[in-house]
Amino acid sequence: MALLKEGDKAPAFKGINEKGENIKLSDYKGKKLVLYFYPKDSTPGCTAEACDLRDNYSRFQAAGYEVLGVSPDGVKSHVKFIEKYELPFSLLADEDHSVAEAFGAWGEKSMYGKKYMGILRSTFVIDEKGKIEKVIEKVDTKAHTKQLL
Repeated sequence: MALLKEGDKAPAFKGINEKGENIKLSDYKGKKLVLYFYPKDSTPGCTAEACDLRDNYSRFQAAGYEVLGVSPDGVKSHVKFIEKYELPFSLLADEDHSVAEAFGAWGEKSMYGKKYMGILRSTFVIDEKGKIEKVIEKVDTKAHTKQLL
């Protein structure tokens, strides 16, 4: 499935966050949401991306944005990742990758000539009405905030 594009309606989604709470798109109605998909907790690129968003979190909040990360890792992994790096935002456990698939952020990847299915690192900015305002397919993990704000 192709990535969604600007102007598309964001697919309704639901999942469990690091606190075991059910999180859904409708929880963010009336707010702007930075929804970012990343492959794996505590890996170098994913850590750089999360820490860049963490270090600039107050800027996102000042601009009216919430931040929500999504990966196929489970709740326990997310708890460790959040605690280790003091992340101020929630992470969604998308173990069946249904949320990633709905956004087109799940697809074929290749490493060392081997093909496999996984998260296509990407970010979606969703407006207060649930429409996709911005899509970033080529995420700069060390300067992601600069791409967003």
